Amino acid sequence: MAMTAAPVQEVLNDPITQHMRTDYAAIRIDQTVGEALSEIRSRPLEGRIIYFYVVDPENHLVGVVPTRRLLLSPLDTPIAEITIRKVISLPSSATVLDACAVFMMHRLLALPIVDDEKRLIGVVDVDLYTEELSEIDRSERNEDLFQLIGVHLIDARKQNAWVSFRDRFPWLMCNIAGGILAAFLSGLFEAELQQAVALALFIPVVLALAESVAIQSVSLTLQAIHGRQPTVTELLQKLRAELLVGLFLGSACAMVVGTVAMLWLGQRYLLACLFGGIAGGVTAAAIIGVAMPNLLRLFQREPQVAAGPIVLALTDMVTLIIYFGLARLLAPLFWNLPTL
Repeated sequence: MAMTAAPVQEVLNDPITQHMRTDYAAIRIDQTVGEALSEIRSRPLEGRIIYFYVVDPENHLVGVVPTRRLLLSPLDTPIAEITIRKVISLPSSATVLDACAVFMMHRLLALPIVDDEKRLIGVVDVDLYTEELSEIDRSERNEDLFQLIGVHLIDARKQNAWVSFRDRFPWLMCNIAGGILAAFLSGLFEAELQQAVALALFIPVVLALAESVAIQSVSLTLQAIHGRQPTVTELLQKLRAELLVGLFLGSACAMVVGTVAMLWLGQRYLLACLFGGIAGGVTAAAIIGVAMPNLLRLFQREPQVAAGPIVLALTDMVTLIIYFGLARLLAPLFWNLPTL
């Protein structure tokens, strides 16, 4: 029987302290590997061990040591030398929804829980999602769950202006670089622009069409991969399907714009450049718009923030290269022909 909205919300709003384990594996920062292993053997834990959390003498969380690193290091190695200082933790005030969002974002197997003084008080592992929420996952509300966690994660990021700036600004550099490169490309094809000034008149519409299709593809792809990890095989299948969609969209748009250009200016050279530039640019934009979010997810990056700027920058450059490249390639064939 499918769960109703109320039970789903109740589980996700549970305090994380109700689901944490207190039999966590903790080692002290002032120990050696041999001392830490000896202490662990003297008080074996009942639950499974995923990470060894490093604490100071006051039990403040200071880092984490992966199991493999601890077992393979020489016994006289100080724990401080093999500790990963950057550790992601949850406050004791967090909810199950907060934990699910962090698990989805960082792909960790366990998360330490700390109190207001940053002291380690417990651990929650990924079973919180795979087991505690299994009934929700099996229900028909699976997609609603993913959407709820995703929206919560986005809202949490928006609450911190510095975090939002740090996450988003580096990707906007893609747009800045793309714009500069687009201007540079225009300069490289200055001869074609001087010979056929009409080429410049249609640059905005050529770019706008490609960018619009790219945004459509990105939006649809983000919805399709929301909350799950795509596979290479699945990506290749989507690229083949999007190739046909891009060709259809590009050809249709090129016919409309080309007809207007022909009736207005009567230049066959311009018509050929517009048709090839729009059809090629839109097709490339569709493929890039599908590929980039999937690739970012495959490489453990968040596509919601990064995909848009990267896709738009790549789309602009590829579209201009196709448009101007055709102009240069076709110029010898058309410049000496009379206009209609």
